[in-house]
Amino acid sequence: MARKKEETTTEEEKKVSPVLAPLRKVVLASIGAVAIAQEEAEDLINKLVERGEIAREEGRKLMQDMMAKRREKVEAQFDARVEGALEKMNVPTKADLKAVEKKLDELNKKLDKLVK
Repeated sequence: MARKKEETTTEEEKKVSPVLAPLRKVVLASIGAVAIAQEEAEDLINKLVERGEIAREEGRKLMQDMMAKRREKVEAQFDARVEGALEKMNVPTKADLKAVEKKLDELNKKLDKLVK
């Protein structure tokens, strides 16, 4: 049965373009890291509540605060990794495309003047 899963994964990887493969790995790694961190935090807070060291409501608020901070940090790391991967693949950024668009507009204006 494990062999069947390996074959499926290989088939899925073949379907993903070589350009997107590194991004896919970054996304999967980020999701895994968040899941592990959340589980560990929940376990710790549950233990503190069980021992009576903190109230259930305090535990819930603490968990929400930790997850919000963690989410912000993971999003920043994810953005940085995606930018790095795109840069390595030499994919133009939105700013690059805007600059090209601006240049094209300028050239079109010059062409319009020449035609008139």
